[in-house]
Amino acid sequence: MRKYLLLGAMAFWAGACSEAPRQETQDQLFARVDAEIKENSEAYANLEEAINTIGHRLTGTENGARAEEYTYNKFKSYGFEDVQYQTFEVEAWARDSVSMTLDGSPVPVVALGHSPVKANVTAGVVDMGNGLEADYAARPDAVKDKIALVYINILKGSPAGLSNLHRSEKTALAIQYGAKGIIIINQVPKGVLLTGTASVTGALIPIPAVCVGLEDGMALKERLEREKVTAHIQMTNKSEVIKARNVVATLPGSALPQEHVVIGGHLDSWDLATGAIDNGIGAFAILDIARAFKANGLRPKRTVKFIMFMGEEQGLLGSRHLVQQAKEQNTLGQVKFMMNLDMAGNPKGMNVAGSGVHAPFFKELGAAIQQRDPAYENGFSQRVGLHSDHQPFLLEGIPILSVQSNLDPAIYGCYHSDCDDFHLVNQDHLLNTARFGTMMLHGLANADSLPAITMDSGATKQFMIDKGLKEKLVIGGDWKWED
Repeated sequence: MRKYLLLGAMAFWAGACSEAPRQETQDQLFARVDAEIKENSEAYANLEEAINTIGHRLTGTENGARAEEYTYNKFKSYGFEDVQYQTFEVEAWARDSVSMTLDGSPVPVVALGHSPVKANVTAGVVDMGNGLEADYAARPDAVKDKIALVYINILKGSPAGLSNLHRSEKTALAIQYGAKGIIIINQVPKGVLLTGTASVTGALIPIPAVCVGLEDGMALKERLEREKVTAHIQMTNKSEVIKARNVVATLPGSALPQEHVVIGGHLDSWDLATGAIDNGIGAFAILDIARAFKANGLRPKRTVKFIMFMGEEQGLLGSRHLVQQAKEQNTLGQVKFMMNLDMAGNPKGMNVAGSGVHAPFFKELGAAIQQRDPAYENGFSQRVGLHSDHQPFLLEGIPILSVQSNLDPAIYGCYHSDCDDFHLVNQDHLLNTARFGTMMLHGLANADSLPAITMDSGATKQFMIDKGLKEKLVIGGDWKWED
């Protein structure tokens, strides 16, 4: 009898061992990952530590280099074996001194990036409204040898349907029409001064560009309606060739390693503050998403590259270099999707830019995320813009994924300003970016088939035209197609 019991037990265990292990469903995986991130997320603590020990992260400075090393070491500590610096050499810009007087009276201003190394300009000020092409076309000689005054956004009372331009594009138009300088009025009240590049190419511009506070700028506009005003702008800046480094951590794919999904955000910031929002909340969320992939043993079908870009603020320098190098090495075709987190937080949905977008895929993925937390609203859109690290990828026809943010609008008042510090960071919102971002990235990289396709050059050109981006790309020198 014992013999038969033994044989039966052996047969049972043999059958049990021959069964394939149950495969984890996406819902089970998301539940497990979500719980782990809630328990162990380091995004908030890492960002606070970096701000306290490094400060700003301006490309080309000692602070910038320390930020590069900080994230490199974090990737290594999370268990990534393949972590690389991608070094590039560029001419970087840093501010020194600036002053402006109006008819001899000083007015607070901040120099905009890539203004000349030295400038000492005195000229009459001309109000050019929104600073759009139509404003100059209506008065083509108005700013010749003058200083243009423009609003950073679209003024109230302007004709409906106007599309705004980036500050660098407004500066390029002022230069094109012969201006000797440009004053850009910030839109944020209480005298907040904004910096940022005024160059569409990342090279020095030939005229001084400054930002003035909202109240001072609007007072100047009112004065110009009554009388002529002369401005004197004096500044010194620094510009030198420096080396900066993108930081790239690679997680090989389990089934389709030759297909790559890139998730990136810019690590660099301007120097007026610490760049907690722009782009600490994006870069350090990516760092925590990378941690979560390793901590939870995630190995999607496709290779995932986690990238900290440098030089974004000075003209997308790091992402341009990465894309150009991949083109030269004939590896850009491996990049099938780019996910960009720039000033992104507390996601409520996804935004996709590209061709052949399969919206149901993203709605289904969003529903799975919403299952974990109903605060995620499962929104979906197909908007497209420029001036962040996705742009070089998009210009090569690569589909782009970003998030629909749900942050307090008040934090954007400190964009590129001296108040962009850690006190603005909401810990729960940053946690949500890490949680939902991890699920988005895994769902995309592990898809049976990709929910958008890479466009060829002709299709990319038409896409840019259809999305109304041609004018901006032409002004910025990024329109690479002949008409």
